[in-house]
Amino acid sequence: MNLSDSRTTGALPIVRMSAAEAVFSSLRRVIESGELPVGAKLGSEAVLSAQYAVSRSVIREALRSCAALGLTQTRSGKGTFVLSARTSSDLVLGSFSARSLMEARPHIEVPAAQLAATRASAGQRKELTDIVEAMETEDDHEAWVGLDAAFHAGIARASRNEVFEQVVNDIREAMVNQSETINLITGRQNPSQAEHRAILAAIEAGDGAAAGRAMARHLEAVDEALTLILGAEKA
Repeated sequence: MNLSDSRTTGALPIVRMSAAEAVFSSLRRVIESGELPVGAKLGSEAVLSAQYAVSRSVIREALRSCAALGLTQTRSGKGTFVLSARTSSDLVLGSFSARSLMEARPHIEVPAAQLAATRASAGQRKELTDIVEAMETEDDHEAWVGLDAAFHAGIARASRNEVFEQVVNDIREAMVNQSETINLITGRQNPSQAEHRAILAAIEAGDGAAAGRAMARHLEAVDEALTLILGAEKA
């Protein structure tokens, strides 16, 4: 299969188990196998969308995960190019690395959850409930990771601590990219939803200690998934 800009192939329909996951896996395979060599230019979003018979949003999602693994690089106005046939030792998430993000998040989000349990207004608790319920019925992966980030931002806002709220807003885009890539590679979406439910239940009960523990368990699970990805790449 040739996905370069110079030649195109016929439609390559993807079974919708997770369209983005299937496209990402296909792109990763042809890059790591050398079928698409370093320096090759990938087809445009429109071309790849036609080849895989999926939406352009699915293509963008798959390309973001390829970029996060250090396999590709998108140059403004020029297109997306193969950067390496080997994944990097850390996920690239815009201004932050995944490892830096995971080292920092427990120090921000655990106390934020503890405070949210005792400080959240009725409206803020309802907002968090609405987000979790929307996540449980959302079948568009890109929309789901947006809701994921909104849930964490909502907890920081409900903590009534301006520092926590600002910091989470500052890292929100990186959190979206991390969630998107980890879920595509490790299939953590369903476990993550159960963890969100546990955090929400503690906040609704007004139990700060339980909310902190639930958030800590959630972040530990995310960190384990990240370690699995990075460990696998280094092996």
